[in-house]
Amino acid sequence: MRPEPWARPPPIDSAWPQRRAQRDDLLNRRQQVRNQLHALVQHPEVIAEVRARMESLLATFEAQLTEVESEITAALSPDAAWAAAAERLQSIKGVGWVTAAWTFVTTRNFSSCDPIDALTASAGLAPMPRQSGSRVWHRPSIGHTGNGRLRTALYMATLSSAQHNPVIKAFYTRLREAGKPEKVARCAAARKLLHIAWAVVKKDQPFDPKYALG
Repeated sequence: MRPEPWARPPPIDSAWPQRRAQRDDLLNRRQQVRNQLHALVQHPEVIAEVRARMESLLATFEAQLTEVESEITAALSPDAAWAAAAERLQSIKGVGWVTAAWTFVTTRNFSSCDPIDALTASAGLAPMPRQSGSRVWHRPSIGHTGNGRLRTALYMATLSSAQHNPVIKAFYTRLREAGKPEKVARCAAARKLLHIAWAVVKKDQPFDPKYALG
């Protein structure tokens, strides 16, 4: 056996995951306080000091979110390859910097899973057959395997892609018209979106909807 020499991952490989995780945590905490504030103002009498502290917490979360998001963007600058790949990914309608960031973090800029079938399985978007030996007892379906955070990011991206990305929109509409449930169609659209993302990065070119539609 002749394993390839280990190469130290780029600094961004550690700079992004911790900041992305912290951003998610801040978003969750902000939503908790928003819910608490919404419940508070339903009371007939609202104590001003209690409300002020909640609003102060929200302002703190907003400031910290702005700060960490700026750090995530700035972390791209020193690495030209990742910065170029991020630009290509965001040329895909429906893929914003949040989806791009989680895609990079979980795939190390598409270097950890190759070919595309391995990447699809890693994201948990490959339908898995349920069988015992040669006996199939359930149709293939998406389970809870793979990287849940990447799967969620891609799934949420399809909410926009199904409206504004001509390739995903046509694909999603065709599945729905064929009678596929909404969740099944969205998972399939997320899988197709991942395939497109892999292609634009590996082929080193921005997204071309006319090429994909052809």
